Amino acid sequence: MKYGARNQLKGEVVEIKKGTLMCQVKVKIADGVTISSVMTLDSLNELGLKEGDQTQAIVKAVNVLLTTE
Repeated sequence: MKYGARNQLKGEVVEIKKGTLMCQVKVKIADGVTISSVMTLDSLNELGLKEGDQTQAIVKAVNVLLTTE
């Protein structure tokens, strides 16, 4: 998958906090460094992300998008 955003950081999902409609996904991108993404539960389910999965955080302006291959 190709994106125009240049800031692409690979990492591992280390925590998922679920609410009633939204969730926060924390991704470890380096030792002691994590980045978070907030998305709907529908998006989380579509991605199929769970703790321990590898993902890529794509940062564009104020948005952090997670991808799976």
